[in-house]
Amino acid sequence: MTTQTSPAPAVSAVSDASKGADAPLRVAVVLGSNREGRFGPVIADWVLAHVRERSGFEVEFIDLAEDEPPSALSFSPSPEAADRLGRITPKLAAADAFVVLTPEYNHSFPAPLKTLIDWHRAEWEAKPVAFVSYGGISGGLRAVEQLRQVFAELHAVTVRDTVSFHNAGALFDDAGNHLDPAGPDAAAKTMLDQLTWWGIALREAKEVRPYGS
Repeated sequence: MTTQTSPAPAVSAVSDASKGADAPLRVAVVLGSNREGRFGPVIADWVLAHVRERSGFEVEFIDLAEDEPPSALSFSPSPEAADRLGRITPKLAAADAFVVLTPEYNHSFPAPLKTLIDWHRAEWEAKPVAFVSYGGISGGLRAVEQLRQVFAELHAVTVRDTVSFHNAGALFDDAGNHLDPAGPDAAAKTMLDQLTWWGIALREAKEVRPYGS
């Protein structure tokens, strides 16, 4: 059985060896929807508030509505595609861990998110990925289960606990405040605690022995 290799990114990955053991954990928060009228920015603001209030984190926000990767994959990206990737790839490469925000479209996750994933490989390897999902009655959980399979192929480690918002539009007021925050706040703490453990453990492991896939 052969393994399909993703196109090489336009920008080389940052070496994990350059990150000291005591450096802050670099967390990239990725908003995977670019849909017109999306509810994602409300969820993103909520997530970013929780991530930024934790000590020991450096946070990078990647919004695929603003920095959407080229839709056509290529081993030889055009100058325009390389320029677009150049705004995204270094952020992924520098990250020690990821929080991926996804809605659920037709029982799956958005196309721009899959494109972002497929353009990169080394940037995901041996790093933890946590999920925050939102949607209707399912809360986006079917999208998360599919993402776990995709990230496993890329040698990423997915965090077990998630945060999911079921019927998300009814859960927040007009200012973006959650109407009953106790449960989601507790879920976010558990998820970020696990992300921190995995992020530090994997970064320290790679400093001792480079990861080889």
